[in-house]
Amino acid sequence: MRAPEEIILQPLVTEKSTALMAENKYTFIVDRNANKIEIKNAIEKLFNVKVLKVNTLMDRGKLRRVGRFAGRQPDRKKAIVTLRPGDKIKVFEGLE
Repeated sequence: MRAPEEIILQPLVTEKSTALMAENKYTFIVDRNANKIEIKNAIEKLFNVKVLKVNTLMDRGKLRRVGRFAGRQPDRKKAIVTLRPGDKIKVFEGLE
């Protein structure tokens, strides 16, 4: 079994993810090969909260240009985690 730090790469803070915090939903960038059960267990171990639901989606990397050279940002996987009412994740405190 992988360590939780290998599964949860970083929190995702955008305008939309900040608005979801009012509904007790938090967004993270996760390992592309992680499944919902692994994500749930990793969040519960890292932040000592109870996860009710995990929604995942794959983001295709955007096409970027530097002069005449075209490249692509890497693909990434996002997870939107719904927590039990009353639970909070301290990483996001002060953003709401």
